[in-house]
Amino acid sequence: MNRILTTVVLLGLIISTGCENKNDKNTVKASVSSTKIKKQPPRPENAVLAPDFSLATISGEIVRMSDFKGKVVLLNFWGTWCGPCRKEIPDFVKLYEKYQKDGLEIVGITLTSGSPEDIAAFMNKWKMNYNVLTDINDNETQKVTVDYGRAVGQPITGIPTTFLIDRNGYIVKSYLGPRTEEIFYNDLKPYL
Repeated sequence: MNRILTTVVLLGLIISTGCENKNDKNTVKASVSSTKIKKQPPRPENAVLAPDFSLATISGEIVRMSDFKGKVVLLNFWGTWCGPCRKEIPDFVKLYEKYQKDGLEIVGITLTSGSPEDIAAFMNKWKMNYNVLTDINDNETQKVTVDYGRAVGQPITGIPTTFLIDRNGYIVKSYLGPRTEEIFYNDLKPYL
């Protein structure tokens, strides 16, 4: 009987302290913590855990891949100078507008695209409404690119390259080259 009472008390403490994240100033983490992990479709046999990373927003906030746990993520490697990458941006903007409320996060990792100020100007021009990450100091994005290529067993040889990551943090699909809103949505739909 003492074991049962102790277990109930411990569970009560864990639950009550785990729900006290009301004043978190980190917007990325706050949005993730409010999302319940929904039942996911069966994971493909070739699915692998997405590597964690630390990169910076254009305003300098540090963001980790693990901050998006509980979200469906389209992780897009791209560059401001890349024509096919530009082709995808309007579709990403539409997807994010439509499905952010359902737990979609789009994260663009910009490669060799200049200073945060240059990237911000590009984002404003293209009306990009989703997360864009860049180097913290120097070349972190290159390391992340290598890590993701290793994770899926094939180096990232061109951009745009996009990964669909489920709510549990597994890469369930990848794309080399631009895709349309419709193609991405058809693949995302079971995970939302």
